[in-house]
Amino acid sequence: MIQSMTGFGRGESMTETKQVTVEIKSVNHRYNEIQVKMPRKYTYLEEKARRYVAGALSRGKVDVFIKVTAADTDKAMNIDKLMAVKYHSKILDLAEELNIPMDLGISALIQMPGVMAMDESDEEMEAVWAEMKPGIDDAMTQLLAMRQIEGEKLAADFKERLDYLETLRKQLLERSPAVVVNYRERLRSRIKELLEDDAVDENRIAVETALFADRASINEELVRLDSHIHQFHSMIKDKQAVGRKLDFLCQEMNREVNTTGSKANDLEITHIVVEMKSELEKLREQVQNVE
Repeated sequence: MIQSMTGFGRGESMTETKQVTVEIKSVNHRYNEIQVKMPRKYTYLEEKARRYVAGALSRGKVDVFIKVTAADTDKAMNIDKLMAVKYHSKILDLAEELNIPMDLGISALIQMPGVMAMDESDEEMEAVWAEMKPGIDDAMTQLLAMRQIEGEKLAADFKERLDYLETLRKQLLERSPAVVVNYRERLRSRIKELLEDDAVDENRIAVETALFADRASINEELVRLDSHIHQFHSMIKDKQAVGRKLDFLCQEMNREVNTTGSKANDLEITHIVVEMKSELEKLREQVQNVE
């Protein structure tokens, strides 16, 4: 069953030293765009988290928020003196250039990004991922469940609209023969008005009617439209990401309907075509929500 690109999930994981809270939200997007935001000290895990989330999603704009609350520990603080000196030097140069007092204190300096951090070993840093992952999994489970529910609603809406389009297609099919008959009668009446006697060349009328029938025939368009509708029904049952394919199908159906409207010289068919185009526009708007 198709999935929506809209969803939200929240998860938590706790250890003796950390509480991890993860929130993931996704909205419609043409591609698979994933942004991860987490505490600066754990940015080395951003790409890992991004790839992990991307493995479960095909399309959508996804924002991943990871909050880590660490318990007090006895770990040593690591101060990057070289980084602090660089910050101090750059700020001092700026102050001199702008001719303003230099008032950067040590408390402000150590809060600069990268100046001070907990002294964690490589093993401890790798273990952080194991602490984050359960929270991410919980959030992803909720997100996918919501996307699935929204996808089921979309599928139900699609079926209703496709059934209506099929009803309109059948109306066009039923109306099509009458277009040729009406043309033949109008042609005969017109010729009688132009001629002084009642002599009408039926052979000529038959030829003209045949030519018109060939130009105005919409059977091929209606057959292709029927095929597209059945293909659409089949795709919304697919478990794979089919949003782009459905969008393409909508374009193809719209092309067939437009051609039908331009070929058939009939007011009733024009009204049906306008209704079909309106329904197709609504269908395509909904398709933009499909993964």
